Amino acid sequence: MNLLQDETSPYLLQHKNNPVHWMPWGAPAFARAQGESKPVLLSIGYAACHWCHVMAHESFEDEATAALMNSRFVCIKLDREERPDLDAAYQSALSLMGRHGGWPLTMFLTPEGQPFWGGTYFPPEPRHGMPAFRDILSAIADSWQKDAGKITHNVASLAAALEEINTAAKGALVPRGALDNIAQHYLSLIDPAHGGIGSAPKFPNLTIIKFLWSAYLRTDAPACKAAVLHSLTQMCQGGIYDHLGGGFARYSVDAEWLVPHFEKMLYDNALFVSLLTEVYKETQNPLFSDRITETVEFVLRDLRSDDVFATSFDADSEGIEGRYYVWTAKEIDAVLGKDAERFKKTYDVTAFGNWERTNILNRLHSAYGTAEEEAHLKTLRQKLKAVRDKRVPPARDGKVLADNNGLMIAALANAGFALERQLWTEAAQKAFAKLAQDKLVHTGKHAALLEDYASMCAAALALYDVTQDKSYIAWTEKWTAVLDKEFRDEKGGGYFMTAKTQTDTPVRLKSAQDGPVPSGNGTMIGVLTQLAALTGDAAYESRARAVAEAFGGNVVRQFFPYAAFLENGDALQNPVTLTLSGDFAAVFRKVSWPALVKIFKDGATPSAMLCQERRCLAPVTTPEALEKLLREARCSTSAANDG
Repeated sequence: MNLLQDETSPYLLQHKNNPVHWMPWGAPAFARAQGESKPVLLSIGYAACHWCHVMAHESFEDEATAALMNSRFVCIKLDREERPDLDAAYQSALSLMGRHGGWPLTMFLTPEGQPFWGGTYFPPEPRHGMPAFRDILSAIADSWQKDAGKITHNVASLAAALEEINTAAKGALVPRGALDNIAQHYLSLIDPAHGGIGSAPKFPNLTIIKFLWSAYLRTDAPACKAAVLHSLTQMCQGGIYDHLGGGFARYSVDAEWLVPHFEKMLYDNALFVSLLTEVYKETQNPLFSDRITETVEFVLRDLRSDDVFATSFDADSEGIEGRYYVWTAKEIDAVLGKDAERFKKTYDVTAFGNWERTNILNRLHSAYGTAEEEAHLKTLRQKLKAVRDKRVPPARDGKVLADNNGLMIAALANAGFALERQLWTEAAQKAFAKLAQDKLVHTGKHAALLEDYASMCAAALALYDVTQDKSYIAWTEKWTAVLDKEFRDEKGGGYFMTAKTQTDTPVRLKSAQDGPVPSGNGTMIGVLTQLAALTGDAAYESRARAVAEAFGGNVVRQFFPYAAFLENGDALQNPVTLTLSGDFAAVFRKVSWPALVKIFKDGATPSAMLCQERRCLAPVTTPEALEKLLREARCSTSAANDG
């Protein structure tokens, strides 16, 4: 029988009525597999995943397919957002098989949980060069019964390979001159026409865009600034952005940012708000402030529940991807009347449509207008949104993930400060208060991972930066102590993804590679560097250096997925602090310098002392002098000062 009815994950509950005899991940499922001498079929997905829904409808709801699964396998359903550690391990195994990863992830395991074959989506019938799912099931089950030697060989080979790729290569910290060369390589990957990196499908890659922004701040290189502004502008004006409800979709299926994969994730929107806030400080571009505001409004209106934030919105509604978001020209005519023509021209709406005979609202061919023009367009969008609100909305995954919430807390704190929206900062404080406890949890009954602690530490330091409340530093120290005790690799350096008490994973992963969000190890280099400055405890700097050196050899071989690691490693080697008393808030609302650590001291007398390159400069006492000092000092260091 299907045993998912008692789960809390919205994704698992979506499958509770499947004829498949699903079991949740856990010892009972593997005990059953061992008792029946059957292989395990592990299916991993998440609630907002379109192709997960497709495979569920085609195969898991099909009685004949379910009967085959039930008779020859023990079937486990897993929400990747509840157990990202397991997902990461099995995605790594799939990669070692020479196959592209993604979701749904379909893995075949031994009764001990070791992988021996896998794939992603499989169709119900042979299609586009892919075998039918039922044919795969029969072949795997037959091989399990008749070719145990081959299975054993695959298990052993994959286990050895997983251990090998999971072994971090130690090396020296990356010097600043090398960072400048890496920035030039990233710059060469930027699409000159549409911004961003790569072609279709196209992901925002915000950790790399942020790296380029830091390179601009460090070097004053116009090309780096232009690449960031162009990329963010195209994303903000494209269909990947929801022009009626606010917020960004996960990625674009084309190179132009027109057609989104319509799911909306909390973490993507947190990263967008964070980066747009830094860029807005320097540019004061109203497009960016509007996108920050609209995205935060979306998060607070649609993703907040009991002061914390839900995980995502589905791509589908009424079984159709994007149905909630698209419009026909006639629908817009009916709502906007005489204003319809102007709106349609601005938002690329035609009778034929720009996607599957419907229209995805976008402004890729319409420049931002005057304040008066934009205010009028806003009233028209509000009319359309009121109509859209009556449609059947995509499902919301209400899970509360500590790592994703940490990203949003930091984003809200910084944006609330920069745009002088006190309610946003208060929302960040309330969410933090709900989640903060001596030992964090990832979500529900699931233990916290490295990324949860790292993200919440960074959120705490962001809140200290805008509130000057030292209790946030205390939380950071407390959680760092937990990481050092339960997650640190005593032999190789760096932090494992899971605590030493977590024993149900096929391999204990340790990585500094960014995924859709910055890596936990990369983030912790920045956290530890800031703690060293804020507390005066040099041990934190030593720990940060140990983390950075643990992966130094990996970065030499392949630096593309290490943007956060590299950026925080630079902050470690080139620490910059500003000791403050008095009110200089206006300066920090127009100067972007994410690596700058502000140390607040009591006292009403204005004073700001900058310490850089292991030396302190004479204090300044006026906002004008501080702004001039920061802009000059920000790009004053050179590759000659590496260290």
